[in-house]
This record gives sequence, C-alpha cells and structure tokens, in this order.
Amino acid sequence: MVVGLDPQLLEILACPCPQHGKLSSGTAADPEADALTCTACGRSFPVVDGIPVLLLTEALAGTGPEARQVDSEPGRSRELGSG
Repeated sequence: MVVGLDPQLLEILACPCPQHGKLSSGTAADPEADALTCTACGRSFPVVDGIPVLLLTEALAGTGPEARQVDSEPGRSRELGSG
C-alpha cells in the first residue's frame, strides 16, 4: 500500500538525521511500501496507521548509511536487517 499522506504535509516533513533530508514515499526496495525514505541518508521510516514514525531508532533495518557502507564493501551480501 502506498503512503497516503497529504502532499503538503509530505513537503514539510524531514528526516530526523543531521542532514534533515526530504522524505519520499516507499523504500528503495519497495516503492509501494508503507514507509518514507530520506533522500539524504537513505533511512526508511515506517508509516503506522497513517502516522510516520520519524525516530532514528525506529528506522527500518537495512536502510541508511550503514546499509550503504556494507553494500559497498567487497564480498559483502546485500541481505541486511532481518532482525
């Protein structure tokens, strides 16, 4: 299901990371996911019952700077965050 937030609200929401990047609907792996993804750091945040959970500690596993770092290391698998 696609995030159904008011476009004006989505315009003013920002990631809680230090870069405060804009948020886009879905995740890199699933553009239809109930989540918002930061365009600066790559973290994805769940949207629960229509409410974005914008806490760094609640970012979806396998997203963000740590995921990018692991992806770029030679010999490392892309399978992250299953826990």
